[in-house]
Amino acid sequence: VQLQASGGGVVQSGGSLRLSCAASGRTFSGGGMGWFRQAPGKETEFVAAMRWSDSNTRYADSMKNRFTISRERAKNTVYLQMNSLKPEDTAVYYCAASVRWVVSRMRQADTYDYWGQGTLVTVSS
Repeated sequence: VQLQASGGGVVQSGGSLRLSCAASGRTFSGGGMGWFRQAPGKETEFVAAMRWSDSNTRYADSMKNRFTISRERAKNTVYLQMNSLKPEDTAVYYCAASVRWVVSRMRQADTYDYWGQGTLVTVSS
């Protein structure tokens, strides 16, 4: 199984980026995919998750009005649309996949079975 994340880059404050995560090797029809991020010197932080079967979503409270997670079933790909970016959004963003959707645990990193390599997002002020 491979998760290939892409779409990171440098953007000015207030700008937008869309991250992509393409999964290969299996599907996650009974589980979900999510995004986490890690800023320099900080712990890994949950961003968003989506249940593959019905697109049910979870968001971190601080990002739910600016970030949107979506999926394209035919491509086995999940996206993270990030709008109104702030310098504090600067981080390495990781996609992850879980073979099970655990209702109360999709915000926890240890729920996920597979991880992508990360893509760097830098927001300049």
